[in-house]
Amino acid sequence: MIFETHAHYDDDWFDTDRNELLNSMKSNGIETIVNVSSDKESIEKTIALTRTYPFIYGAVGIHPSDCGELEHDFIEDIRKASKEDKIVAIGEIGLDYYWDNVERDVQKWWFEAQMQLAREEKLPIIIHSREAAQDTMEMMKASKAEEIGGVVHCYSYSREMAKIFLDMGFYIGIGGVVTFKNAKKLKEVTEYVPLERIVIETDCPYLAPVPNRGKRNSSRNLPYVAQQIADIKGISYEEVVHKTYNNALALYRMEE
Repeated sequence: MIFETHAHYDDDWFDTDRNELLNSMKSNGIETIVNVSSDKESIEKTIALTRTYPFIYGAVGIHPSDCGELEHDFIEDIRKASKEDKIVAIGEIGLDYYWDNVERDVQKWWFEAQMQLAREEKLPIIIHSREAAQDTMEMMKASKAEEIGGVVHCYSYSREMAKIFLDMGFYIGIGGVVTFKNAKKLKEVTEYVPLERIVIETDCPYLAPVPNRGKRNSSRNLPYVAQQIADIKGISYEEVVHKTYNNALALYRMEE
């Protein structure tokens, strides 16, 4: 059975068939899902999902593109949400210089504050970093993120940068992009990163893998990701599924 480490089932794109889709997961080989919030509203929706579905756990945090209008004291609302029974991480948090729609100093304040919150609440962090590798790495080092732990989600940087994150004890999140023909860099990273440090994810409803690229993504597409990793590493599909499941349990500090 597969562990989906990063999904967004609170997204509007699932409003028409959310319950039907989620109730089909077990029969499609998906055992456990972590739903990851990105803004104020999605924190509430994520908690609701964890209360409704036994196999869904949650992460609470503010995405760098959604922190621009927040008052600093909202950090205490995140803290309160993090104490819910099935919340297993703070995320997704980090820096996004691709969209760059929030001042970088504001992004950095929220990234640092949420890393500190995760340390205090003893939860791992889910890192979102897009076109901000150097600043992300420097801020993680300054906050001693190796003492916090977590995952660099939807990994998009070089093999050399992956080594830095691995040396800090972080997991690397691999999703549908690894199946794209033009994803040479990510395929090289996937070959390089030890299987013991890989977790699989969809980031659904985004980034559907081949052969469903361009369509709405869901956790039911994770077998394509696992098979691609198996092909790259020259190992069995079953080994990828088994190991990444155990990796996810370790990442989120969940007992079997």
